[in-house]
Amino acid sequence: MKLTFVGSGDAFGTGGRFNTCFHVEAARQCFLIDCGASSLVALKQRGIDRNSVGQIFISHLHGDHFGGLPFFLLDAQLVSGRTEKLTIAGPPGMKDRLLAAMEILFVGSSKILWNFDLEIVDIRLETSTDICGSEVFTREVSHPSGAPSTALRIKLDDKIIAYSGDTEWTGVLLPIARDADLFICECYMFERVVKFHLSYSIIMQHFDDLAAKRLVLTHMGEDMMAHLDQVDISRVTIAEDGLVIEF
Repeated sequence: MKLTFVGSGDAFGTGGRFNTCFHVEAARQCFLIDCGASSLVALKQRGIDRNSVGQIFISHLHGDHFGGLPFFLLDAQLVSGRTEKLTIAGPPGMKDRLLAAMEILFVGSSKILWNFDLEIVDIRLETSTDICGSEVFTREVSHPSGAPSTALRIKLDDKIIAYSGDTEWTGVLLPIARDADLFICECYMFERVVKFHLSYSIIMQHFDDLAAKRLVLTHMGEDMMAHLDQVDISRVTIAEDGLVIEF
């Protein structure tokens, strides 16, 4: 399995990084985890075939995590000539928010008759759900977004990818991360504790309890970026746009 950090940035493009978007390539399928506002540009820059993406899993409904969907969909309809089915799965309430966002950005676009089969699925919290062959499990985290913000745990081909989404520290991250082949964790701050986001100091306090096989830090703000030279890279990996991890 191969994961590419198409975008590893925060909402504000700190360090010139694109909004959150991870591309996962497995033997049987390819999917995205999150699709922030700048993701279509980032995917094109990386030369990733958008039509090969079968599913998009969304952690929560902030623009830097789902705001790229209207652009991705219109590109599929008008540019890339997509014909294969696309499944978008995210927290309850996503369909209405997505259609509203499409109408705000491109009037009339929410009423398009798509040239491909589009399925929008609500992922039930705390319930293992089979979505196109991937076993998906979510827990609600602490990050207000107008709908449940979630951490994701995705199992496919005997591999597990876990992702914190955006959140302050909460114990629900422990079962999400435990024994995951890869745990991708947001790390907005270095030492300072702020509401609704994680800091490196807090993550390292809980490092052993998380019990993931590999931990990658992403979604870093200016404070965290200024302290990268103090990160223990023997224990964690620092994400950057274009980083590829095979596992």
